[in-house]
Amino acid sequence: MNYLINYCKISFYFLLSISLSLFLISLKFLLKDLVYFIEWEVLSLQSMSIVMTFLFDWMSLMFMSFVLLISSLVIFYSNQYMEEDYNINRFILLVLMFVMSMMMLIISPNLISILLGWDGLGLVSYCLVIYFQNVKSYNAGMLTALSNRIGDVALLLAIAWMLNYGSWNYIFYLEMMSKNTEMMIIGGLVMLAAMTKSAQIPFSSWLPAAMAAPTPVSALVHSSTLVTAGVYLLIRFNILLTDWWMGQFMLLISGLTMFMAGLGANFEFDLKKIIALSTLSQLGLMMSILSMGFYKLAFFHLLTHALFKALLFMCAGSIIHNMKNSQDIRMMGSLSMSMPLTCSCFNVANLALCGMPFLAGFYSKDLILEMVSLSYVNIFSFFLFFFSTGLTVCYSFRLVYYSMTGDFNSSVLHPLNDSGWTMLFSIFFLMIMAVIGGSMLSWLMFLNPSMTCLPIDLKMLTLFVCILGGLIGYLLSNVKLFFTNKALYFYNFTYFAGSMWFMPVVSTIGIINYPLKLGLYSYKSFDQGWSEFFGGQMIYNQLKNYSLYLQEFQMNSLKIYLLSYMLWFIVLLMLVVLVN
Repeated sequence: MNYLINYCKISFYFLLSISLSLFLISLKFLLKDLVYFIEWEVLSLQSMSIVMTFLFDWMSLMFMSFVLLISSLVIFYSNQYMEEDYNINRFILLVLMFVMSMMMLIISPNLISILLGWDGLGLVSYCLVIYFQNVKSYNAGMLTALSNRIGDVALLLAIAWMLNYGSWNYIFYLEMMSKNTEMMIIGGLVMLAAMTKSAQIPFSSWLPAAMAAPTPVSALVHSSTLVTAGVYLLIRFNILLTDWWMGQFMLLISGLTMFMAGLGANFEFDLKKIIALSTLSQLGLMMSILSMGFYKLAFFHLLTHALFKALLFMCAGSIIHNMKNSQDIRMMGSLSMSMPLTCSCFNVANLALCGMPFLAGFYSKDLILEMVSLSYVNIFSFFLFFFSTGLTVCYSFRLVYYSMTGDFNSSVLHPLNDSGWTMLFSIFFLMIMAVIGGSMLSWLMFLNPSMTCLPIDLKMLTLFVCILGGLIGYLLSNVKLFFTNKALYFYNFTYFAGSMWFMPVVSTIGIINYPLKLGLYSYKSFDQGWSEFFGGQMIYNQLKNYSLYLQEFQMNSLKIYLLSYMLWFIVLLMLVVLVN
């Protein structure tokens, strides 16, 4: 008898139990300020030994517990979302490999073992992006893989440069590196690697393209695994960013990424791409606060963002599943009437993203913006931080307007319902975490609360920007108010802003166009040009002509055969005589 093992439920219980255990252990490590550095000797041969090192501190343990929590819920969610897929077990195994690679990256204090996890993420993400096998998925997968290869090469170069030290355990050398200007090269290479993995400008185009993957994968990738790997690596290397011009450069790049993603999301109509661009915006926020030296704040936002972003993607997946795979928000409308539970959770996630007071996003985002107000930053960076926050609320309210309210714009006979209890379980679990997660983490992580004392106008600026952004988002989206789409009057600007500042075009045809043309010209000039004419083709033609001439000459004539035989015989006879 053929028993079909359901990998979803086994994986869910296994990962959830490990997640809870790790969270409790991380609390002990946090309270007692413990760090465990474990060396495991894999192989010892004569004087050579291969050693695997692991670093367990409160940060790595807490991040691992969050990754495992979200991945367990995503796998449980996939049990229903992917139920019609014949290869669901293969899909679950791919997701588990993805999570294992992330675990490897989190607990590694060693650049070699980091590369194992880093490359594992890149390879498995390619397999997951091309999971639905069509041309669009293949293109997106190739763009994702090749963009991430740049970071892999940077990491390999950093490994080569670490040969200047006695070991690849970067954790021992960070203090020394920060004082040694030459060794800042490692910091620069690691920063380049983190920029590619976390999709900062100019490597941003792969992140919305990776939406070709199934929605559960998007929920995992955009919350706690692939895109956060770069931020996490820079949190570990945070000493190298402070008091150095590369930190200021990173602040500019991440601020522009945050602004570009927020602007692009306001012109996008694909539900998953809007949420992907919102991830990009939040990654820019994490990177920018990290480059200012507040690595704990970046980590805090990394964890809270993971909770509500996974929830946002799961609700979007449920909506897409019920809309029969339609992702266009213009086809939605009045979903709150048909899917009240999913839409409630979707709105909670959206409000957490906007920084609604006392939800998960509020505790980290508000603190970040207050620290920006308190720090010495120039007016441009200050503007990018606050304007991007306004844009976040703007596209969130636009999304709510298009999908939740108004008239239903899809077919009359629709199967919209909230009956998917397996999916709803994961959604409800994450919704509770998105509500209480921020306050819980802020109490746990910051053992000694520091007071940020600001004047009333700066204190209220965040709230004012959020309300203004939400109002503008609603008014610009309200077609009944304007009747015609005002964006059409500024078509060139909207095309520029909505296409991520032409980065997807530059990353694809912009890079490959000229090499392909050069290849065509060289092919026509050399392979099919003069070298072919004077080379292979000419030799062939000459040999053919000689053989035709000989064939014509001989033409089965007995006299010519005999004459040539006699001539050869005479020549051989003369040679024999001369030799003797």
